[in-house]
Amino acid sequence: MAGSSEEAPDYGRGVVILDNWPGYDLNLFTYPQHYYGDLEYVLIPHGIIVDRIERLAKDIMKDIGYCDIMVLCVLKGGYKFCADLVEHLKSISRNSDRFVSMKVDFIRLKSYRNVLIVEDVVGTGRTMKALLSSIEKYKPNMIKVASLLVKRTPRSDGFRPDYAGFEIPNLFVVGYALDYNEYFRDLNHICVINEHGKEKYRV
Repeated sequence: MAGSSEEAPDYGRGVVILDNWPGYDLNLFTYPQHYYGDLEYVLIPHGIIVDRIERLAKDIMKDIGYCDIMVLCVLKGGYKFCADLVEHLKSISRNSDRFVSMKVDFIRLKSYRNVLIVEDVVGTGRTMKALLSSIEKYKPNMIKVASLLVKRTPRSDGFRPDYAGFEIPNLFVVGYALDYNEYFRDLNHICVINEHGKEKYRV
């Protein structure tokens, strides 16, 4: 907050999942039978994802204030995160004394005021930097980036979103709308795909 003496919290790191995190045994959860044998383990269970997104929504509203927001969803992997995040943002707005107008678009560029870009995964950061530079041409008042996941990869150019759900090791993850050749979008948990799964769904 401008003029505030306390340091602004760093939302850009999120919940940090360490490289040696063993994950959860698949047998502890329900998931679609057609993926049996294709997954290594559950990295982030669905309930934790939902709770984290609810908290992100609170952080976003507190940070950007009750101003009208244009939410830009990066398809396809970001749609589930975007839908859940917008639901929580709307819920906060409904339960406050100020109405917040919220519009959702899918990266069709035009004139925007306050922009929140919603992405599924930030890896190297190059794609997001290119997207930001194209949106900046339209001179919005504010641009913020929310990403469900940030991967720790040696190829990262150092870009960090303003809001991150989870920082994860450099793993190939699927589920919660993240796909491998269009498969696994119907998986609620975020899981690590195994070699058998990659081979089975390879194009």
